[in-house]
Amino acid sequence: MARLAIEGGDPVLARMCGTIVADEKRHENVYTRIIEKLLEVDPNTTMIAIANMMKKRITMPLHLMYDGQDPNIFEHFSAISQKQGVYTSRDYGEILEFFITRWELEKLEGFTGETRRAQDFVCGLPQD
Repeated sequence: MARLAIEGGDPVLARMCGTIVADEKRHENVYTRIIEKLLEVDPNTTMIAIANMMKKRITMPLHLMYDGQDPNIFEHFSAISQKQGVYTSRDYGEILEFFITRWELEKLEGFTGETRRAQDFVCGLPQD
């Protein structure tokens, strides 16, 4: 996004995008460490929780975007983002793969029943 802002001649927007990216990276680091610790302490419950979260879908606050005029502004933003390649479903899949690998979810052993089904579900998501 920052690259597109620079190409469009808007250095202020580019700086704003850079700030947002840095903030998102901090969130990633915190959530990554939290899940790592939860997997260490209680892998069964954590795996089920991850699967439940993915089944219910993660809704980002951006879906609440409103400009006071267009009730479908988020849908328009999302379509343009996909078309411009800013954030695509492929990116989403790559993020899932990153976390599955980082947390070594496919390598966790000893699960049975519901937890095993949760692991299969989560680890199969990037292929869907």
